[in-house]
Amino acid sequence: MFIVRCAGERLEFPNVQVKLSRSTPSGVAGAAAATDFFCVGDTEAMAALRQAGWTIVELHDGYYEDGRGGGVGIWGQGRYWEIRSEPLTIAEACGPGGESAAERKEGEHVEVRRAIFGV
Repeated sequence: MFIVRCAGERLEFPNVQVKLSRSTPSGVAGAAAATDFFCVGDTEAMAALRQAGWTIVELHDGYYEDGRGGGVGIWGQGRYWEIRSEPLTIAEACGPGGESAAERKEGEHVEVRRAIFGV
């Protein structure tokens, strides 16, 4: 997951999904009227965005508030992420395979130990 920071125009780019947006925090240089789009995409898509002139912010483990009571949690050296609509309510989550919970088939067997710990 990474942030595309821009002047507010909605990001439309191949192989990139916008999961959440927020106003850029005021402590960031040039934050006035800027928007952060939290995006999911492969490294090639991120490189293409950067080459096209977009400002890209790579995210690391932590919690990034959205300014509306929710945010994005990232952990496991960036392998896992959650979109939260409020601090304890998960709206969407994804593990290292890039497959979100919403994309998995209902009733699909999931090896939790392997998914979380890699064993």
